[in-house]
Amino acid sequence: MRKSPGELRSHRWYGTDGLRAFSHRARTRQLGYLPEEHLGKPVIAILNTWSDINPCHSHLRERAQAVKRGVWQAGGFPLEFPVSTLSETFQKPTPMLYRNLLAMETEELLRSYPVDGAVLMGGCDKSTPALLMGAASMDLPAVFVPAGPMLPGHWRNEVLGSGTDMWKYWDDRRAGLIGDAELAELENGLARSPGHCMTMGTASTLTAAAEALGVTMPGASSIPAVDSGHERMAAASGARIVELVWQDLRLSRILTRDAYEDAVATVLALGGSTNAVIHLIAMAGRSGVELTLDDFDRVARTVPVLANLRPGGRYLMEDFHFAGGLPGFLAQLTDVLHLERPTVAHPTLREQLAGALVHNPDVIRPRGNPLADEGGLAVLRGNLCPDGAVIKHIAADPQLLKHTGPAVVFDDYRAMQATINDPELGITADSVLVLRGSGPLGGPGMPEYGMLPIPDHLLQQGVRDMVRISDARMSGTSYGACVLHIAPESYIGGPLALVRTGDLITLDVQARRLHLELDDAEWERRRAAWQPPPPRFPRGYGALYQEQITQADTGCDFRFLAGRGEVPEPYAG
Repeated sequence: MRKSPGELRSHRWYGTDGLRAFSHRARTRQLGYLPEEHLGKPVIAILNTWSDINPCHSHLRERAQAVKRGVWQAGGFPLEFPVSTLSETFQKPTPMLYRNLLAMETEELLRSYPVDGAVLMGGCDKSTPALLMGAASMDLPAVFVPAGPMLPGHWRNEVLGSGTDMWKYWDDRRAGLIGDAELAELENGLARSPGHCMTMGTASTLTAAAEALGVTMPGASSIPAVDSGHERMAAASGARIVELVWQDLRLSRILTRDAYEDAVATVLALGGSTNAVIHLIAMAGRSGVELTLDDFDRVARTVPVLANLRPGGRYLMEDFHFAGGLPGFLAQLTDVLHLERPTVAHPTLREQLAGALVHNPDVIRPRGNPLADEGGLAVLRGNLCPDGAVIKHIAADPQLLKHTGPAVVFDDYRAMQATINDPELGITADSVLVLRGSGPLGGPGMPEYGMLPIPDHLLQQGVRDMVRISDARMSGTSYGACVLHIAPESYIGGPLALVRTGDLITLDVQARRLHLELDDAEWERRRAAWQPPPPRFPRGYGALYQEQITQADTGCDFRFLAGRGEVPEPYAG
């Protein structure tokens, strides 16, 4: 059944016979619009995360105009709303501290204005989950427009991947292999255009997950940000949302248990970012779907890694796009996907993938020639992480995936930076570097500190990976044998708080185990001696954050936002 104009949500603002409706119409005239431009038409909110400080989104101001063009042509009425920009590159201590703030802003903006549907524009790491979390809680028809990856980087005839090659060449400089002149050239070559990271980092992982969930136009997640196809996709998204409003195809019909399971399979088969674990769990919670770490580990054992993309592989996102993009990729996974579920573009995922092809079988591997036999992430358990931890083992030195070594413990990131090269620490290639105080509360905000730096003297000896464990996150563009998201975190007294330098720690990825070699009596002595740190925030948003934030294994959402319950519609009369 299609809606009639009188059934539109915006009709309560504009179409009734009362003082408030008269005022709303008068103020819309003040904005310069004629009655026939908006009355009886779906009002489409375009939530735009553009800003001057976010290079990933610096083209979205222009793309919003393409979305508007599509909305107008389809008979809708577009209104652009600026919302918080979460710039991974500049916002401190981490935009993860503010993901839930943007989610809350998204939900309440859509609820409080005369909006019938939404186009959500984002792509930099935290913006994708934040926009979808808020929109899912509001449950209107919505289409997501990914910002798109930037162009490949270049330096001296080498193709560079943002983030991944930043870490690599920074370590080369610390090892004395390159100097300041080369580093200055690299600054100009790593990031050549608008758009998010063009490796399979967190941004590409989350936008691919959004496409797998069914909330983007087909193929949208891999279109390079500066490609003209990106503008066409934005216009098509604007046209599509108008039809979704008339159909009343809300996000709750798209974001189902089946959709989230398919997003998990997609992330794992892509060799995607560990950050997707936290975000998808939080997003699923907003949709009333219970997604757990065990779901990720279960699916990881059933899907191979088919995307030959950095940091775990060779290629970049532009290569992936022209190799077939996500439609071609998902066509290799149809045996594990739920093909009869709807998407915003088609009645079923099966129809959306019909005819999808792979044009380069080295970029998107066939099932018979995977990059790895199992999904690129593993979930660990053990006495150091009773509520779980994760590792992106596809991007680690295979020799370190089963390792026992003595801990070298750092209580916070600043102390680690100041002392990592101190010879008195006695760090060797066998050491296990431990960082605590960097979780959701301890960070604060769980910063991307998890790829701890290898000491200079080891880099100069040729060491490029070590076992590193923390309650922090790491950039999806990072690599190495880094165990992350240890839960519960040390700041609230998790077992990581009790580790001491010299303790033996065992990592066994095949057995999914992370274990501290410590007898029960010593555990109890250390537990009794531990004192909780004082709260970090006496007031402001930080105080709300520390009161409401949950742990990594449950998605780091706010308790009062993740809870179930019907929020009443505002009275518009």
